[in-house]
Amino acid sequence: MSSDPHVLAMVLAGGEGKRLMPLTADRAKPAVPFGGSYRLVDFVLSNLINAGLRRVCVLTQYKSHSLDRHITQTWRMSTLVGDYVTPVPAQQRLGPRWYTGSADAIFQSLNLVYDEGPDYVVVFGADHVYRMDPMQMVQAHIASGAGVTVAGIRMPKAMSSDFGVIQMAADGRKIASFLEKPADPPTIPGRDDECYVSMGNYVFSTDVLLEALRADAVDPASIHDMGTNIIPMLTAQGEAQVYDFAENVVPGAEDRDRGYWRDVGTLDSYHDAHMDLVSVHPIFNLYNRRWPILSNLPSLPPAKFVEGGNAHESMVGAGTIVSGAHVRTSVIATSVAVDAGAYVEGSVLMPGVRIGRNAVVRRAILDKNVIVPDGAQIGVDLERDRSLYTVSDAGVVCLGKGVTALL
Repeated sequence: MSSDPHVLAMVLAGGEGKRLMPLTADRAKPAVPFGGSYRLVDFVLSNLINAGLRRVCVLTQYKSHSLDRHITQTWRMSTLVGDYVTPVPAQQRLGPRWYTGSADAIFQSLNLVYDEGPDYVVVFGADHVYRMDPMQMVQAHIASGAGVTVAGIRMPKAMSSDFGVIQMAADGRKIASFLEKPADPPTIPGRDDECYVSMGNYVFSTDVLLEALRADAVDPASIHDMGTNIIPMLTAQGEAQVYDFAENVVPGAEDRDRGYWRDVGTLDSYHDAHMDLVSVHPIFNLYNRRWPILSNLPSLPPAKFVEGGNAHESMVGAGTIVSGAHVRTSVIATSVAVDAGAYVEGSVLMPGVRIGRNAVVRRAILDKNVIVPDGAQIGVDLERDRSLYTVSDAGVVCLGKGVTALL
């Protein structure tokens, strides 16, 4: 029998993702395509599976059909040794109500914990882009004897107010306080410009998790959220410690992308994360075969470039045809057509997009099956674009699934 600890992984994938609209108008946030070949949920699942944590429940809720289908069709594990990755929709086991928060999602799904009987429960978010070996965090948790371990990453203070912020004790491990999205976040001792922020990844000793969830469930003042309620509760009890993400060593990682983590919760951060992929020496390297990002790729022919079509500093998916067109610093997914004379720059094109002859697309995100007619322009006149489409604070134009751009 394996000497590895008995661990159950629970992935929180019920998020609505309002700030990613219109990409989340028809799908849950973890199901949003990313990187031309993946969905956001593939990153956390790849990390868990690569690390040997292969009993995984993905808790879903909001518009979950495409997410449930992707998990069911892609993440098939060997049943011979009891491994599984399974989507678990909101079950309303405790009455006719949906999940009211991330802690409530786990509380309503405790039958999964009872059935598996793990010694430790890993609770990870489903919508971040990164590589991590979660088993190293589990081992650090076991060695510490803490009730909960919170993965922390260093971040500039100016950017930290959007996250849970960790204030460490003098020993550099124990969490002295945990503040959810504070206006004036506490900094790391000796570094007035940096904070430790939570990555939304936790390792619990099972008995500690169960006790905390039961206490939270009967607290009328709680919003039943992991970061707002459960982690501060355990911090006050002296049960919480931090795991420094910088200490995590992933096989095949390079200096340039070691420690990379992006919360792609807005259109601008989603676009920026894609731009991180396409430089000659990418900030995040998808080509690490020792720790692959796994997914289910369609059976398509290779990408084709004809009639002088070309792509520079770009990623181009299978089944795509670039015909006499020019593509620069863009991520092009599968089965995209870019016709003669078209120009695409700094953009993210999802599967099935059609770019017409002599069209121009700049700094845009085009969801599945968007059509840009011959001669149309996206991202050229932002004032016009704002009257027709969604335009982010940084000027990224986004067209939702199946939209036909206007001339």
